[in-house]
Amino acid sequence: MNRIVIITGLSGSITFGLFAFMAFLISNDQVNLVLPPDSVPIDIVSLPDESQAQVKVRPDLNPPSPPPSIPRTRVEPNVGEVNNDFNYSPLKLQQTGGPLSVLSLGNKADGEARPLVRVNPKYPIGAARDGIEGWVVLAFDINTIGEVVNISIIGSQPKRVFDKAAKQALKKWKYKAKSIDGKNINQKKLTVQLDFTMAQSS
Repeated sequence: MNRIVIITGLSGSITFGLFAFMAFLISNDQVNLVLPPDSVPIDIVSLPDESQAQVKVRPDLNPPSPPPSIPRTRVEPNVGEVNNDFNYSPLKLQQTGGPLSVLSLGNKADGEARPLVRVNPKYPIGAARDGIEGWVVLAFDINTIGEVVNISIIGSQPKRVFDKAAKQALKKWKYKAKSIDGKNINQKKLTVQLDFTMAQSS
């Protein structure tokens, strides 16, 4: 019985204490309300649509005139009348390495090499302009098909003025090759003199 009384008293005390504590909290409760700051008005401005810039190219009303065409004039050196006759003069040549055959441009006996094609040399422009004349003696061989090969300069006057023109012309000559017993043979160490002369115009 005493235990029930004690428990009942404690329960009442605890209940009373709780109610008193709650009343205390309610009476002293302070609510702090934090107001948000004033909102800043935002104006939304609609931008006009971007338009693509149009570039107008004005045609050039005065186009540049093309440069005047300059007519080409072909200038040919006036070398006067050139005599490219091939005159042969016998020369006294020292024989080396065997007998030396001399080519004559006159009539040939049967079986000898005969020139079938002879090309005139070109008169050098500088020599023609300066009125220079001269000659070139060349040594050469003829192969079995009549071609001129192994051309060399033996002598010339003036030195090296007409050498190139003479060699280029002789290289284009064609011969009927020499034949023995119906068989073509090579001919070696033939010589020829090409004269370069200018006939004076009257």
